[in-house]
Amino acid sequence: MIHTVNLYTTSRCQLVDITAHVQKIIQAEKVQEGLCYLFVPHTTAGITVNEHADPSVAHDVLAQLERLVPREGDYRHLEGNADAHVKASLMGCSLTLLVSGGRLVLGTWQGVFFCEFDGPRQRKVLVKVVPA
Repeated sequence: MIHTVNLYTTSRCQLVDITAHVQKIIQAEKVQEGLCYLFVPHTTAGITVNEHADPSVAHDVLAQLERLVPREGDYRHLEGNADAHVKASLMGCSLTLLVSGGRLVLGTWQGVFFCEFDGPRQRKVLVKVVPA
């Protein structure tokens, strides 16, 4: 079964910690060992794993992405969100994570983040848990 995590972002650029949502899906599926696939079906959003203990890390990531790919630039895509497409491509649209002992395998400080680059919007992340 493919599950959906529905999100409502509140800013143009935002990292949303979805670790707990994904963990609930794994628990509902009762998978003890396996893989968890996450896919973002949006061209101006992405997904990543990074530190979730200190919110300043998310701020730093967004600030540096803005420095690398500014909102205003010499873009051919004229809808006003060309930078969001580039940022989404840099972050990627999918992750594959391990599941062990009925939990995501993450480092002590790691969390799963939905990356919004063209909000605020209603968004979703598709999640598939596959037993080993």
